[in-house]
Amino acid sequence: MNQITRRSFIQRSSLAAGSLALISGTSSSARVLGANDRLRIAVAGCNGRGKAHIAGWLEQPNVEIAYLIDPDQDVLDRTLKSLQEKVAGKYTCKGVSDVRKALEDPTLDAISIATPNHWHSLMTIWAAQAGKHVYVEKPMSHDVAEGRIVVEAQKKYGVVIQHGTQRRSDAKTAGLHEAIQAGKFGKLKISYGYCCKPRASIGFKPVGAPPSRLNWNLWRGPAQIPQYHENLVHYNWHWFWKTGNGDMNNQGTHQLDVARWALDTQQTHPVRVMALGGRFAWQDQGETPNTMFGIGEYPNGQYAFFNVRNVDYKGYVHQVENEYYFEDGGKIIKDLYFPKGRGKGEKLDLPPGKVTPGGNWAAFVAACRAGKPEMANGNAEAAHYGSVLGHLMNNSYRLGQKVPFNAKAGRFGDNAEAAEHFLKLHAMMRDGVGVPENGAEYVVGPWLTFDPKTERHTGEFATEANALLQDAHTPGFAVPAVGKV
Repeated sequence: MNQITRRSFIQRSSLAAGSLALISGTSSSARVLGANDRLRIAVAGCNGRGKAHIAGWLEQPNVEIAYLIDPDQDVLDRTLKSLQEKVAGKYTCKGVSDVRKALEDPTLDAISIATPNHWHSLMTIWAAQAGKHVYVEKPMSHDVAEGRIVVEAQKKYGVVIQHGTQRRSDAKTAGLHEAIQAGKFGKLKISYGYCCKPRASIGFKPVGAPPSRLNWNLWRGPAQIPQYHENLVHYNWHWFWKTGNGDMNNQGTHQLDVARWALDTQQTHPVRVMALGGRFAWQDQGETPNTMFGIGEYPNGQYAFFNVRNVDYKGYVHQVENEYYFEDGGKIIKDLYFPKGRGKGEKLDLPPGKVTPGGNWAAFVAACRAGKPEMANGNAEAAHYGSVLGHLMNNSYRLGQKVPFNAKAGRFGDNAEAAEHFLKLHAMMRDGVGVPENGAEYVVGPWLTFDPKTERHTGEFATEANALLQDAHTPGFAVPAVGKV
């Protein structure tokens, strides 16, 4: 590998203020690994998904977890103790509450981000500026604008950025998409993703003082959250707009990414989106929908459909999967190809597609050791396009109006397939969940037009929709503008 100069960090103000600036360096600043190829990595966020990150890195040869990072001191202490027992003195790991402490270490090679969504992009950008490779959980961004800034940071600093969408490391899925894009089944019309897994009400938690163990300022970071309540920490932040993106861009990011991945390769963003749904049955503190149907129309006429269905009931059908519908009437469902007019599916027998081998953890390590961002399974650009699809659907929902809960709620024009799939969802909510057709309401979002090149909305509702493209940030934790990354 060629020697690459690392960009160093300096602090313009205190760590509490959170402002770091860069000096010197080149446009590609990833640190070169030593002769033994040892990869030293920091894990940010030790709860939930962070546990999987730790386990994944522990399985990789010649990888050291150099830092654990968490603003909850109890979580940090417990996780650090557990890790030290597992490594049994092979190396030492430091525990810190502030990610910037780890990023200052010139011997650190990479960071693995498993924090709440509102931190994903800022940590990724800071890490890229510090010359660290990044494995970032899904979604890579909390909003549309953040994602573009991450893409530009990757280009400028030349680090590896890999998205935590593990299906990107599946050669079988890659092979299926290569066959679809080669026209083996005819022209793909609709790429459909499902995030239908049961969840439960989160109830209500009163506003109060954060616990002494929690550094509340660091936990909320860039998110403008004036008050603490226990439904934020440590998991239910997913169901609030300031910190999460609902199941559409939680579990759903995996299936959204797969859905977009199958489209013609030149497609980036949709040109039109809409979504409808609601938060039914639970009557709790959460803000994001537990039931949702979204549509994205792409420049070439292909569609991505998406379905969120979280309310449990007797007979609930668990679906975390993808389906593919072709212009000639054929379809692929549950790994079976159903040609038009045939009720019996044919088992798919396709060659594996191109991925960096070894699974998501090993692929990232290999890309870092090679210094080749293109080896990442699910790079920054692909992560951006997949995440934005969900952000736009969510934004349509957030701009929606309440209408009666009935089969006429959908506004799909002459899109018969959209109407058909919405009616299936509606029947499940009416007959399975028992949502009453008198008294209940859907939130029906407007059709939003979007320019894939400028990544801005145009036409009707553009002002309202563009206002949702980027959140306001807390001073000291602002995501830099594209031109200042």
